[in-house]
Parts: sequence; C-alpha cells; structure tokens
Amino acid sequence: MVKVKNTANRHTSSRAHDADRGARAAAPKSSGTSRILRIIGGKHRGRRLRFPAGVTIRPTPDRVRETLFNWLQPRIAGARVLDLFAGSGALGLEALSRGAAHVRFVEKDRRAASAIDTLISEWQETGAQVTCVDALGWLAQSAGSAPFDIVFLDPPYDAALLSQVAGALTRGALLAPDARIYVEHRAREGLPEMPAGWQQIRDGRAGEVGYHLFAV
Repeated sequence: MVKVKNTANRHTSSRAHDADRGARAAAPKSSGTSRILRIIGGKHRGRRLRFPAGVTIRPTPDRVRETLFNWLQPRIAGARVLDLFAGSGALGLEALSRGAAHVRFVEKDRRAASAIDTLISEWQETGAQVTCVDALGWLAQSAGSAPFDIVFLDPPYDAALLSQVAGALTRGALLAPDARIYVEHRAREGLPEMPAGWQQIRDGRAGEVGYHLFAV
C-alpha cells in the first residue's frame, strides 16, 4: 500500500479548488457518471477511476490527455514523473499505465490523495508515491532530490501559481536534463512568464483549457 503523507496546509490550493466560471465550463458536470475518468492507453487501458464526491476536481479533458501522451509517448517508458496538483491523478496514472518507472503524486486534498492511493494499491502499482501536502512546501522540501524527466503542472487557475512553481522547480534542480514540462492554464488569460531556458515545443487549446509542452 502506498503511504499517503499528510502535511497539507491552507495556503496553496490544489487544482480541486477552481471556482471560476470558465473552469467550470471546461470541467465535467456533477452527474454520477461525470465523476468517472478512464485510462486511455497502456497496460491499464480502459480502466476507470472515480474521484470522490465532495471534491470539485477539474481533470484534464480526455482529448487533451490523448494529445499530450501522443507527444510524450517516446519518453514515458522508464521515466520519473511528477504530477503536481494531482487532483484526480489522471495524468500520473496514465503515465504509470504507459510504463513510467516512478510517479510522485502531490495533492493537498486528503480525499483526492486517498482516492489516488487506493487506485495505485488496487492496480498493484509499486512505482508510485502519493504525498498529501501543499505543492510549494513540497517543492521547497524536495530541492536537490532526484530530478524528474516529466512534470505535469496544472495548478488551480485562480491561484496565480504557475510562475512560482515553475521557478521553484528550476531553482530546486528538480528537472532532469532535457526534461518535459506540461502546463495547463485558462486559455483566455495567456501564460505568465516561464523560467529562462524553458522552450515551448508544443501547444494547443480545447475550450477554456490552454495547454503547452516545454523542454529544458
């Protein structure tokens, strides 16, 4: 069983706490079936994951996930992956399904983190760790630890955290050489300034969701 470490604080919201109208339009409706996501590819293809009631999560839409993992497919096998602001865990779980060696899920909401932990156990995945903690606090504590090949960076739209966490990733030497960073944001607002040395190599838009892939 993967241990869920709970060191959450009240300062940094997870992607579960975006109340903006545009974000709600991009998120699933609150019906019973809308709380169920599915794995698109890999050994767990077709498996479903249900995120808990009472947690308003804004998962990456299926069509965006499919595009993203088409971009990343040559790099997934054996990769170390960080799913920051993990929410439903769909991005990190998709990476595990497609052969990532290790995925670290960082999610502040205890219920969401526990749901990810339960799925990892049920799927008998050993190369994963779930940490229930504030994202910026985790980045500060983890500076200088083993770097990641792929990072999923999808903070809540209204928290204005993209620049902060991108800078913390760079300062903390948490990005492996030639790493890939996926960034999601509210499309109509545009991206904030990203760290020097981050090169955008792919981008797209799906409704209110703007998504980008950077290389370092």
